[in-house]
Amino acid sequence: MTKKKSTFISMTLTLFAITLIAGVSLGFINDITKGPKEQAKLARKINALKNVLPEFNNNPVEDVKRIKTDLAKDSIEIYAGFLNENQSGTAVVGSSEKGFSGLVKIMVGFNPDGSIKNIAVLEQKETPGLGTKMKDEKFIKQFRGKHPSSYNLKVKKDQGDVDALTGATITTRAFGEAAQMAYDVFVENQKTAKN
Repeated sequence: MTKKKSTFISMTLTLFAITLIAGVSLGFINDITKGPKEQAKLARKINALKNVLPEFNNNPVEDVKRIKTDLAKDSIEIYAGFLNENQSGTAVVGSSEKGFSGLVKIMVGFNPDGSIKNIAVLEQKETPGLGTKMKDEKFIKQFRGKHPSSYNLKVKKDQGDVDALTGATITTRAFGEAAQMAYDVFVENQKTAKN
């Protein structure tokens, strides 16, 4: 028996075939999971809206307003909640790329007077047990009822009013920056709506 000689061409063709099969398989799996991923993302957004807005009976997702700004890479989403014909509140998605592990994306719900109703974390990749505590009630409750025009959303270490998460000051700074972005967009949107 003679040993088959391995050639550069046969190795290249084998590698190409494996790569092609893997690429087609990944593309197929991505197409299959795309719908469920979008539905899960929409469900998270709807739950966040229910959590951060005062009572509403419209569908804010249908009436979403997207604005382009220098404050964020993507367009910023603004959701208006209405109870009958009166606007009950506004939710704005704010983000910061300055988290310990990158993107921190939150939804901030504002009462008509501009005070914060509630905040929901939409996306984050922070350190488990440290930065992920930004979702905890103990942390978020310090923002509720506060008006960002008089409540400085920076950490106390930076002359702000926010108690930083223990061991996660960078995460807290990113959270505050995202909340400030949401407030700035809320104020600008209110001015535009009045004109």
